[in-house]
Amino acid sequence: MTDFSVEAVRKGDKLALSRVLSRVEADDEDGRAALDALFAFTGHAHKIGVTGAPGSGKSSLVNALAHYLRRTFPDSRVAIIAVDPTSPFTGGAILGDRVRMPDLQNDTGVFIRSMATRGALGGLAEATLALSQVFDAAGYDTVLIETVGAGQAEVDIVNLAHTTIVVDTPGMGDDIQTIKAGILEIADILVVNKAELPGADQTYRNLVSMIEMGYRGSGGINGGHHRLSEAPEAQTPDHAGWLPPVLRTTAITAQGIPELEQAIQRHRAYLKASGAWHTKESSAIQQTIDKLITDELIGNWKKKLPSGLYETTLQAVSARKMSPRAAARALLAYNS
Repeated sequence: MTDFSVEAVRKGDKLALSRVLSRVEADDEDGRAALDALFAFTGHAHKIGVTGAPGSGKSSLVNALAHYLRRTFPDSRVAIIAVDPTSPFTGGAILGDRVRMPDLQNDTGVFIRSMATRGALGGLAEATLALSQVFDAAGYDTVLIETVGAGQAEVDIVNLAHTTIVVDTPGMGDDIQTIKAGILEIADILVVNKAELPGADQTYRNLVSMIEMGYRGSGGINGGHHRLSEAPEAQTPDHAGWLPPVLRTTAITAQGIPELEQAIQRHRAYLKASGAWHTKESSAIQQTIDKLITDELIGNWKKKLPSGLYETTLQAVSARKMSPRAAARALLAYNS
């Protein structure tokens, strides 16, 4: 990647940005060089994750929130990373939020990038973090990251986003889902979308009840991802903890979106004042370094193995002639 390309991305050249994003997602040498060159300009964007079950209206919520941010802060720029399931035929994103967010296409202050999971678990794609860093370096103030339709285990977004919004909706057929550990405990903000539907009030009460039960006297759900505020109105930057608010929205009519944006800004202020912003950034950087080291070590290790040995060992395990642990030990011993 040339210095001109870095400068073009920094100046808001969307064609240059598109090319860099493609190279980064492909994880080729140009993409890696781009990330290295742009990293010094990162650390400013507010990364907001939006996750929840399929059908909860995540795309509509992201669309409405992006519109509201652009209307309220016309000088700000918003990037959207939409993670979709992978096509079994092309390997690309099946849904593609460019189709679902057509009214944002002509807004020069918005950039939408769809990407496929390509087999990655956790609700994100392998390159989601890297793409968010490119948008950050390109001067986008807010990066909205919509996960693939997520269940209880797909919670990787909490490791990437500064603010995680978990979207629920009435009528999903299983109210008990709201009390299960996993997807609920990562929420910084909980949203009952499609609040005009029957059962919305009950869903709202369930979530409020679960939050109160989970945080009362326990320091937080599952070991204290958040801490209990003394009262709901105590969600201010100078308070010792953060109690996730539960909000109601109807994304298709933008009802409740101003309140959601205000909650996001309160959480951002809390992160900055408490030092949690820096902690989240440091954690994400550590995980990135650890993953890069792991990938490099595994890649170098495989290069040193005799041709065909790895495949032969896999066949032995598949035939139940060797256990996976024994196979790993044998392969590591050969390369030590």
